[in-house]
Amino acid sequence: AYRDWQAKLEQESERLLKEALLEQYHQYIEELNGYLCDSFGNSTRLDYGTGHELAFALFILCLCKIEALTEQDSQAIVLKLFARYLDLCRRLQRTYYLEPAGSKGQWCLDDYQFLPFLWGSSQLTDDGPIEPKQAIDERFYRDLSNDYLYLGAIKYINEVKTGPFFEHSSTLYDISNVAHWSKVNQGMLKMYYGEVLDKFPIAQHILFGNLISFDPVPKSSGEGLFKKPAPVVSQ
Repeated sequence: AYRDWQAKLEQESERLLKEALLEQYHQYIEELNGYLCDSFGNSTRLDYGTGHELAFALFILCLCKIEALTEQDSQAIVLKLFARYLDLCRRLQRTYYLEPAGSKGQWCLDDYQFLPFLWGSSQLTDDGPIEPKQAIDERFYRDLSNDYLYLGAIKYINEVKTGPFFEHSSTLYDISNVAHWSKVNQGMLKMYYGEVLDKFPIAQHILFGNLISFDPVPKSSGEGLFKKPAPVVSQ
């Protein structure tokens, strides 16, 4: 059944992108479509993991590079667009019983995702409503899970797993003992580089083209997230 869903996505994705994007961006749809179709799991292995989550992050990056999304959209990119993506992925995981990609979520904080914890810890500031140690307490995440990505992710873990939290999510339990959210976020960023972006089993599946080049960016280039790429040239 999941393979049928994925096939339907691949059949409809270009049309959906054309409907969602202004005509001036249609020249980029072929590249955008590659990232989008790779964002929801693998129909051969019937699994989902941080590599697929990364594909959606790259899809967002491409939308920024072509300026379909701008700096004014920064908060909505995470709190609206990514949050909706996360809801859909959780439905797919639960409906089709997708396996965690890799070695049972080898590069994840939970079995499937990483970015809700990276971006979610950024959303929770040091002067926010709760401290890190309270994030795994049901009395706090129950009422705030719809407002904060991190707490929504903790709630989801506790819905799909049984047993003590410190047993099935030991890394997140240890992180809850960090004193400040700023420290949690710094650690998440380092961990994402080390455990996701720097892992060949994940990086080998990244698509490279006009929008995301395989060539390293020179440190002095000044290229930023919202720098527009050159027009697509047919080859």
